[in-house]
Amino acid sequence: MERPSDEKKMVRETLLINKNPKGGLRTLPFIIANEAFENMASNGLMPNMILYLCREYNMETTAATNVLFIWTAVTNFVPILGAFLADSCMGRYPMIGFGCIISLLAAAYGHPLVFGTDQLDKGNGAKNAGALQSYFSWYYVSTAAASMLSATFIVYIQDNLGWKVGFGIPAVIMLLSALSFFTASSFYVKPKANTSLISGLIQVIVASYKNRNMKLSSQATEEMYHKRKGSMLLVPSENLRHPEEDSTTMPWSLRTVDQVEELKALIKIIPMWSTGIILAGTMSQSSFLVLQASSMDRHISPNFEIPSGSFIIFPVITVTLWIGFYDRILLPLASKIKGKPCQLTVKQRLGIGLLCCTASMAAWAIVEGIRRETAISEGISDDPRGVVKMSAMWLLPYLVLCGLAAAFNAIGQTEFYYIELPKSMSSIASTLLGVGMSVASLVASFVMNTVDDITKRGGNGGWIPSNINKGHYDYYYWLLAGLNMANFIYFLECCKAYGPCKGLVSKPLGEKDGTDEEG
Repeated sequence: MERPSDEKKMVRETLLINKNPKGGLRTLPFIIANEAFENMASNGLMPNMILYLCREYNMETTAATNVLFIWTAVTNFVPILGAFLADSCMGRYPMIGFGCIISLLAAAYGHPLVFGTDQLDKGNGAKNAGALQSYFSWYYVSTAAASMLSATFIVYIQDNLGWKVGFGIPAVIMLLSALSFFTASSFYVKPKANTSLISGLIQVIVASYKNRNMKLSSQATEEMYHKRKGSMLLVPSENLRHPEEDSTTMPWSLRTVDQVEELKALIKIIPMWSTGIILAGTMSQSSFLVLQASSMDRHISPNFEIPSGSFIIFPVITVTLWIGFYDRILLPLASKIKGKPCQLTVKQRLGIGLLCCTASMAAWAIVEGIRRETAISEGISDDPRGVVKMSAMWLLPYLVLCGLAAAFNAIGQTEFYYIELPKSMSSIASTLLGVGMSVASLVASFVMNTVDDITKRGGNGGWIPSNINKGHYDYYYWLLAGLNMANFIYFLECCKAYGPCKGLVSKPLGEKDGTDEEG
């Protein structure tokens, strides 16, 4: 019997000494480096951008924040277009290469992860599984490390060496990203484009409309429906009854049962997906965090202060620490105490994330109220760049709660989509969170503009003026806390309407293995 260490060694040797001249582990460092450099470049631009727009272009805070909201919306939506083009016509390699050259797509396109899996031998099941696990681990470690470096190193350069150098470095890093990808071009496996799943879903919608007046027999049999070769789905399910008419064998309306069920599964999760929009919109208010931190004492020693744009690193650290604590300490301890496996269900984690987001906004509002009163009492309310004698570390409760909200809800959303959607829709499941963030940025922009317009009526300065000391940002944060609480109530109703989950990954606390997840 082979020892585990010998087995791992054999996996590495098998994949490194690959008879196929294309693909293999030798290509993965280039793909991982491409994504890490791209993350560092794109994330290095965002933290201080609010200060750059306000100070260099003299933009109002709301106008500059709108620019950032639109930026976030576009960079989260572009990957969906990229995925469609890559899957249906261009192929992954040309799309990633084009994205590396066109910086906007490069900063938003997320297919290098999938492209990396194309390089591994899919026919070598057991051995390939270990390589895939190692690849995913190093991929996410590299992107997390890149994000942390961008929020510290690049932001520090921008604060101390100026905008030209601070923005020039991401451009150089983006060049390194492109070079790292193209260097191994001759070794890549380059799968050709095939039929896009998104195209199939659109075809089902069209066929549903064309067959809207069609009458079906009350007794459905498998002979009445068109099926994919080898499919286990013989007749449509009873949920969302009307679209199943599209799977009948009619000219120009020939849709398989599988395609119809995929569309119905997607429609079913839309209400649950919508519950993440308010949370994502709330989490996208980082530009206000930078303004608030820059008006507080950021020194952690007499000779060093944290750049205001680097405070976004604390939620990332929180997520990293919490995941390790939850998986390695909390769950094993709870399971040991109960004497059986314990784990929070996906819905429970989604709900906890929403509550953490609500609490984070309340904490932020409290700190801002105290900061504003301190600025007034110190007589610096007329100076938009004045620094109050209040430590910026008071922002940590808000930042930690934001990190917990992301750890529970954002990660939970991805798992929920993966569980509930058919396996053939994994690519769509991986993009739904990004689509939600794109929509959330537009919603956040609408809410902010509405609040600004209403509170400025009557000649008032409004809640969110350019001078943070003159406004009432705390009132705005309390409003967001209220919206998040209302969103949590909406989430509970969506959970009731949705019914039990499939529960393929998470089981309720204390529940043994079963087919369905309750709650």
